[in-house]
Amino acid sequence: MKKTRTAIIGAGAMGLACAYDLLKAGHEVHIFEDDDRVGGMSASFDFEGLNIERYYHFVCGPDYPLFEMMKELSIADKLKWNETKMGFFYNGKLYKWGNPLYLLTFPEADMITKLRYGLHVFLASKRSDWKNLDGVNALSWIRNFVGVKGYNIFWKPLFDLKFYELANNISAAWIWTRIKRVALSRKNIFTEKMGYIEGGSDTLFQALVQEIEKMGGKIHLKNRVKKIAIKDKELQVLEYDGGIERYDNVVSTIPLPLVPTIMPELPASLIKQYQDVRNIGVVCVVFKLKNRFTENFWLNINDSTIEIPGMIEYSNLNPMQPNILYIPFYLDKSHPKYNRSDESFIEEVLEYAKKINPAFSSDWVLGHKVHRYEYAQPVCTPNYLNNIPDIQTEINGLYIGDTSYYYPEDRSISESIRLGREMAGAVVQNKK
Repeated sequence: MKKTRTAIIGAGAMGLACAYDLLKAGHEVHIFEDDDRVGGMSASFDFEGLNIERYYHFVCGPDYPLFEMMKELSIADKLKWNETKMGFFYNGKLYKWGNPLYLLTFPEADMITKLRYGLHVFLASKRSDWKNLDGVNALSWIRNFVGVKGYNIFWKPLFDLKFYELANNISAAWIWTRIKRVALSRKNIFTEKMGYIEGGSDTLFQALVQEIEKMGGKIHLKNRVKKIAIKDKELQVLEYDGGIERYDNVVSTIPLPLVPTIMPELPASLIKQYQDVRNIGVVCVVFKLKNRFTENFWLNINDSTIEIPGMIEYSNLNPMQPNILYIPFYLDKSHPKYNRSDESFIEEVLEYAKKINPAFSSDWVLGHKVHRYEYAQPVCTPNYLNNIPDIQTEINGLYIGDTSYYYPEDRSISESIRLGREMAGAVVQNKK
C-alpha cells in the first residue's frame, strides 16, 4: 500500500514535531529547510567553541508539551531546573526584583502604586480564562488596574521598546499569558525557578532528527521551497532547489507573510490575511564575558538613556563559563536602526553595560555575535483570534501555521511542539 506523502516546510521545533508524529502515523515525510541547520529561531551556533542558541530560550513550569516530547525521546533527564534572580534597572540604579519584598521596598513608587501593581500580577497569575481578555486592549487593562504612574514605571518601556508605534494596540490576553507562564514557574512567592535543557535546544533537536531519520524521514537542509502550485483548490507540485515533487499534503510552518511568495495561486482573500499579519524583528547581541555581569537571569530596564527593554544573562540560569549575556533589540525591519552595522549595536551595548554595571569594561568581552530575524514576535492585537485564518486551508491537503497560532501563548519551544503535533493530528484525521 502506497504511503501518504507529506512535505513540511521549515525544520524548526514545529516542523520537526509535526514530522515526528506523521512518521509515527505511517506517512512518508520530507522536510525542507532554507537554513543550514535545524531549529529555526531556536537553532544553535558555534560561538567560538561553545554550542549555544542564537536567541535565548528558557523553560517554564507549564511547558508540558516539551516535557512530554522529551520523555518520549528518552531525554527527560536533560531537563534541569535552577532558582533564578531578577533585576530592575530604573533611572540609573539597579534594584533587586521579582518578589513581594523587593516590590514593597522599591523607593521609586508610592505604596498605593506598588500594591496595585503587585495585586494585578497576583490576580493575573490566578486567572484561568483568557477569552474575555481577547478583545481588551492591554494598555487599558494594565492602566485601569495599576494606574498611569504604575504603568509608566513598570510596564511602559516593555511595550514601547518592543512594539513602538504598535504598543497601543496589543491584546490583554497575550500579555496575561506572559505573566501567568512565569508566575507558574515560581517555586514560591519569593523564589523564581526556571528550566533549561542540558546541551541547549540542540539536544532536543538532534534527538528528534535521529528519530525522524530512523523512521525514514528526509530532512533537506539548505533547500528552499520556491513555489507550490495550486489549481482548483488542489495541490499540484512543490518546486524546490533540488527539483519538483508531488505530495498529498503540505504543511507550512514558515512565517505567514512569506507564504504568498511561494504560494501565489492561493485565493486572494487568504493571501491578504497572511500579508496583514504583523511581526516585530529582533537584532540580538550575544556577549561571551569573562566575568559575571550581574546576579540576575532576567533584567528589566526602564531608563531614558537605554533603548532596550532588558538583558538576559543566560549563564545565571544555565551555569557555564564563560558567562553568556543576550541583549535583544526588538525592531521592525522598516525601522532605520534595524539595518545598522553589527559593530554599531555592539558599541551601543558596551555603553549600556557600563551604565548598568560601572565595574564593566570592554576587556570583559571574550567574544560577541549579532543575529537578526525579521519575524521574531507576532503583533497580537485585540480580537486576534478573528485575524488569523484556520490552519487547515480550503486547499485540499494544505495546512499553514506559524508562531501567530500560539496565541494567546507567547513564543516558546513548548508551544512549537504543541502546535506541530496538532497540525500532524489534523493531517492524519483528514486522511481517514
